[in-house]
Amino acid sequence: MHVFVTGGTGTIGSAVVAELLRNGHTVLALARSDASARTLKDAGADPLRGEIADLDVLRAGAAQSDGVISLAFSRDYSDPGTLAQAVAQESAALAALGNELTGSGRPIVTVSGTPWVPGRASTEADPLPTDGPVGGRGRSVNALLELASRGVRTSAVRMPRTVHNKGRGGFAGLLVDQARRTAVAGYPGDGTQRWPAVHALDAAVLFRLALESAPAGTSWHAVADEGDAVRDIAAVIGRRLGLPVEAIPEGDFGPFGPIFAMDQPASSARTRDALGWHPTHPGLLEDLENIQP
Repeated sequence: MHVFVTGGTGTIGSAVVAELLRNGHTVLALARSDASARTLKDAGADPLRGEIADLDVLRAGAAQSDGVISLAFSRDYSDPGTLAQAVAQESAALAALGNELTGSGRPIVTVSGTPWVPGRASTEADPLPTDGPVGGRGRSVNALLELASRGVRTSAVRMPRTVHNKGRGGFAGLLVDQARRTAVAGYPGDGTQRWPAVHALDAAVLFRLALESAPAGTSWHAVADEGDAVRDIAAVIGRRLGLPVEAIPEGDFGPFGPIFAMDQPASSARTRDALGWHPTHPGLLEDLENIQP
């Protein structure tokens, strides 16, 4: 396939681009800067200059491709306003991409988060939350999946709270950044809450499998670690950085504080059985050993 990818230079996206190219696909990838374009060219992809807000560019990329993987999302989490703006931007982009593919039978794979279910690990059958700080993402993903009835092979890969590679990325990465700023390896709540995790290279394989074979209107879980206790995550961070490990107020984590404090394990049993996905890379706690002091 000739695949149009947005967000192709991020932690997940760069791994997805490499995975697609390694398996015989060609890639056209959105590039918002000259530096991004060079990175994509060096990786073997063709860049298409534009940003996620450039809906005409997104439609043009989808129109000339056999399938789409949509990963672009702003990483500015500084306050609730910028987060809401990022969610609205992503929603408009998904609508534009989906409408361009309507009636074509071509696939589009988007990204969302694993839901949280009180008292148990969430599964692929559980609905996404449609309220709260990121509820808009759930609504836009649901709208995209509904395009299955309009001739689009839609699917969503639900990512855990931490997508990591070489000790960086995801919620655990935000804990590392916070620890460096404050000189404390902090965690919200009592630290027993669990976060699921996946290595970026394993997640990339699942995006490819979904693109190639996922039935229309389906959701999948890119979960390798069902749930690591946040206190254990902070303990590795503290040891690697030589910092004390302490509970701190969830408000210190900004708009994601309430989410950080939730127990949110997730299962990928159905994904592994149905798509033959088998993670092979290091788990989160092992990978955090790559943090440099």
